[in-house]
Amino acid sequence: MRTRTVKPDAATGRQRPRLRVGFILANNFTLSALSLFLDTLRLAADEGDLSRRIQCDWTVMSSGAPFLRASCGLEVRPDAGLLDPSEFDYIAVIGGVLHRGQQVDAETEAYLKRCASAGVPLIGVCTGTFVLARAGLLSGHKCCVSWYHHHDMLQEFGDVEPVSDRLFLISGDRITSSGGAGVADLAATLVDRHVGASAARKSLSILLFESTRPDDAPQPSPTFMPKSGSPTVRRVVSLMEQNREVPLPIEALASRVGLSPRQLSRLFVAEFGQPPAAVYRRVRLTYGRWLLERSSQSVARIAVLAGFADGAHFGREFRRMFGASPAEFRRTSGRADRTASELPADRRPF
Repeated sequence: MRTRTVKPDAATGRQRPRLRVGFILANNFTLSALSLFLDTLRLAADEGDLSRRIQCDWTVMSSGAPFLRASCGLEVRPDAGLLDPSEFDYIAVIGGVLHRGQQVDAETEAYLKRCASAGVPLIGVCTGTFVLARAGLLSGHKCCVSWYHHHDMLQEFGDVEPVSDRLFLISGDRITSSGGAGVADLAATLVDRHVGASAARKSLSILLFESTRPDDAPQPSPTFMPKSGSPTVRRVVSLMEQNREVPLPIEALASRVGLSPRQLSRLFVAEFGQPPAAVYRRVRLTYGRWLLERSSQSVARIAVLAGFADGAHFGREFRRMFGASPAEFRRTSGRADRTASELPADRRPF
């Protein structure tokens, strides 16, 4: 990933911004992703809260639409058409709601390919990663997606390896972000790289973030995707993760991947030595363990979030898997370094 040498503008003699980002907004784009990215740049661009575009600059582009609609209904007017890629250090695609029609038009997709050919790094923010993948621009790259969309990525792109255990991923001239609050961390990382660490800290401080989280910081929800195995098994485990609080029947999971319950059971026994129901229980219990370690919520509330009818049922299953009651585990979980790898093999997630 390149860092541009700052030179005075030939026409004005003024110093060009150190960091320039062009934004492509998909149909029904995620407003929070755009606003977090932009505000991190804005606060780093000038002293105090003056918002002058001195150190950073940005442009919202469109192939011709007069307004771009966010998923919440708010409309944004673009600043310009599709400008010369050389005007920017990065082109960021802010994704929209999946499965609600075409995200970008053919002209915009062709523009993204032109940016890639020009060597301009492309950023897929939230489901903007899907836009890049559909344009064939993630070939040879891993991509970071939210744990919530892990299954969607696997289902649509069998040859793409999604990563859902981190906030964002920098892979050469491709950067992909899981979205959410992690967008500010990604933007701050770019500010740090081009403008300086103090500017990045200033932005996050004003936005009430304690510090910049690195790219490999975990997403604030665990993922227990097996490292290997068939794509079908991985899709089903992803569905289990997305439906922890209200577990799906095994029949529904099998139907979602075009299998019978018996066929799905054979796959899971071959992969894990256990049927789908047992693996689903492990996914939910390990999520409960994660909540016990990292939150102050009551055991009863954690039981509900992990998909158990009550605290007693959760407690019995938790003790069977981890060898201690939830309360006992919480009292001794000050050992934050006690990872799943330290557990007996039959009590590990995957």
